[in-house]
Amino acid sequence: MRRILITGGAGFIGSHLAEAILAVGDAVVAVDDLSTGSFRNVSHLTGERFELVVASVDDAATMEGLVRAADLIYHLAAAVGVKLIVSDPVRTIETNIRGTEVVLRLANKWRRPVVVASTSEVYGKSERVPYAEEHDMVLGPTSHSRWAYAASKAIDEFLAVAYYRRDGLPVVIARLFNTVGPRQTGRYGMVLPTFVRQALAGEPITVYGDGHQSRAFTYVSDAVAALLELPRHEAAFGEVFNVGGGREITIMELARLVRERTASESEIVMVPYDEAYAPGFEDMVRRVPDISKLQRVTGYAPSVSLEETIDRVAEHYRQHPGFV
Repeated sequence: MRRILITGGAGFIGSHLAEAILAVGDAVVAVDDLSTGSFRNVSHLTGERFELVVASVDDAATMEGLVRAADLIYHLAAAVGVKLIVSDPVRTIETNIRGTEVVLRLANKWRRPVVVASTSEVYGKSERVPYAEEHDMVLGPTSHSRWAYAASKAIDEFLAVAYYRRDGLPVVIARLFNTVGPRQTGRYGMVLPTFVRQALAGEPITVYGDGHQSRAFTYVSDAVAALLELPRHEAAFGEVFNVGGGREITIMELARLVRERTASESEIVMVPYDEAYAPGFEDMVRRVPDISKLQRVTGYAPSVSLEETIDRVAEHYRQHPGFV
């Protein structure tokens, strides 16, 4: 039985990852400050093989013992959601960079393998779609806090690769593309849970911008399968991998599909970016991954369709009407 440490373990993806690890018989220690994660996400994970440590990932004294006792680390803790990023860029930058620095430094000290969760945001405004891991990043100006998250996660990646190249730290970087599923909150601007909640409540479905921006969504169990598989392959260490789905859909098409799958009569309304976020807000027009590298190394193939994803998220909201 291995002991797996998950930072951000009470978050949306972290809680699903913990479930999958427990299912194969390993033990999980989840560390989370519960700022965006929630105890309700892991309240069902009881037993001797699961422990939740409520602490900040940048608390080096606490993290020292947790890292030393771990056999493998998944570093998922980060500031999440466009709304949080725009409203509090200081928190975004400090959380992402400082927390990752602590985790990687301690992992290097104790020679523990690490999977670092990154984001498709690092590609920025690049129009070279689908995005491949070696493509250039194209970020906006520092005067727009929208790009603080992308820049901070890029620094995380640079630091992880630097530890690998200098010290041989076994580290893998997973760039997650729009991971969705049950227990994901729309509170911080995540589009799919927001649309589903609005549709089920009969509220207007709010599409930001012109609705032509497109995304490729990944069901959480597919993302978790990739996270579990990557550290099993020696060829993955020191590398960056896109983790995503293959179907591109515009946000307007998504709104219509959600309305159809939930049999909702909600009106679809357009909301200007300036009103939704901040004046001068910039968005990524397309966000679609090239997943051939991940497929080549691990055999990964997304298995849950977007329609089934929407159905599962809707069922989660029906069973947990107070979940927002």
